[in-house]
Amino acid sequence: MKDKKRIQFYYICLDMFAAWLTWCLFFMYRKYHIDPEFLIHIQTSVLNDPKFFLGMVLYPLYWFVFHWFSGYYYKIIKKSRLKELSVTFYITLMGTLLFFFVFMLDDLVLHYHDYITYYFLLFLLQFFLTYLPRLLITTRTIHQLRQGKLGSTTLIVGSNQSALDTCYLLQKQKTTVGNCLIGYVMLSPEDENLLKNELPCLGNLDQLSNIVKTYHVEELVIAVQNGKRKYIENIIQMLYGQDVALKIIPQSEDFVMGSVRTSSILHEPFVSVSPEYMPYWQRYFKRACDVFFSLLAMLVLLPVYLFLAIGVKCSSKGTVFYKQQRVGWRGKPFYIIKFRSMYMNAETDAPMLSHKNDPRITPFGIFMRRTRLDEIPQFFNVLKGEMSLVGPRPERQYFIDQIVQKVPYYLLLLGVKPGITSWGQVKYGYAENVDQMIKRLKWDLLYIENMSLELDFKILIYTALIILKREGK
Repeated sequence: MKDKKRIQFYYICLDMFAAWLTWCLFFMYRKYHIDPEFLIHIQTSVLNDPKFFLGMVLYPLYWFVFHWFSGYYYKIIKKSRLKELSVTFYITLMGTLLFFFVFMLDDLVLHYHDYITYYFLLFLLQFFLTYLPRLLITTRTIHQLRQGKLGSTTLIVGSNQSALDTCYLLQKQKTTVGNCLIGYVMLSPEDENLLKNELPCLGNLDQLSNIVKTYHVEELVIAVQNGKRKYIENIIQMLYGQDVALKIIPQSEDFVMGSVRTSSILHEPFVSVSPEYMPYWQRYFKRACDVFFSLLAMLVLLPVYLFLAIGVKCSSKGTVFYKQQRVGWRGKPFYIIKFRSMYMNAETDAPMLSHKNDPRITPFGIFMRRTRLDEIPQFFNVLKGEMSLVGPRPERQYFIDQIVQKVPYYLLLLGVKPGITSWGQVKYGYAENVDQMIKRLKWDLLYIENMSLELDFKILIYTALIILKREGK
């Protein structure tokens, strides 16, 4: 972990130094382009210019923030030099373009062609001065990976022939994979133990959660054969809420169906159970959209809030808003806010789901549910960061416990923030019982496997159409 932090620190420092040097060279070129004799009076033209010193501070900070939000500094030990070239090129191109149009278009030029010259000079300086130090660090990191000095703490689940073959692959392949095997876990004491001479046995499946915490496991490779793939659901349930990547040895049908994402480890495809659902820049942009559109909606819908508040108050006695505890991202509980659509004290005993012709729902509540307007106070939950505009609908722990007994992989939904609307909500609407929740689950799983900003916008559009047509269930 310390080695990874140190490498991350090197990337950040050298990136900021590259930006600082780029600004100095670029600023001096601009002065030279306007006045070729500026070196004679450099003190008055450069050193006395406050923009020069302001840029020396703000320009490196600008690039630090830009690279950070692009996600470059997160996975720092498994970088491909070829991919790093394309990523650095693309990010530099976008970052330079943004900086140029925001800060440079009012700059003093002799001819409009100078803008093109300035842009390409700034881009080339920034790209080469950034990429060359990165190339050196990445090459050195790859060398350390191949020597086994760096890597992700990896644990194998299983002890049969499949686990043994996986162990040999991870140990003997001489490519940059970055997996440091620390041991294995047996599925059951009755299993054949073919790994006993290769790796230390750290325990059995019942102890998996504690083993992952104790040894700070970063990747878990599940090497089980067809007859024992039922254990995968139990493993997902055990590791619920822990930040560990799950990889599975694929079977033939996994390749044929092509229904899951894979990543190449030692040229062997491993099925990823807990992938990075969205690129980092899309996550930050999604959050920015959540905040912007929530604030906008709360301002624009202010008359609607007032109308609904009066309607709720006139329809029955009680409070206007209704708060209920739900389970959010990584299992963290929070209180969801809605306009009250039921009579007060409608749920006094065990939690109950609403259903068609539910006598607990007020007449005005029926209208709000069909138009989904009872959900709009949740824009406040979005602003607090508890929810997103689009994501799987959050449920109560009482119902989650029942769902998990039947489909443990429901817990995968807790890997993303819940939303005001979702693909499952658009396709299925409100669920009236646990079985309907399970039927709706496939749409939410489909969403997290295909998460993108484009898909979010599509779901928001269809949600708006449902509200306008009053087709909500």
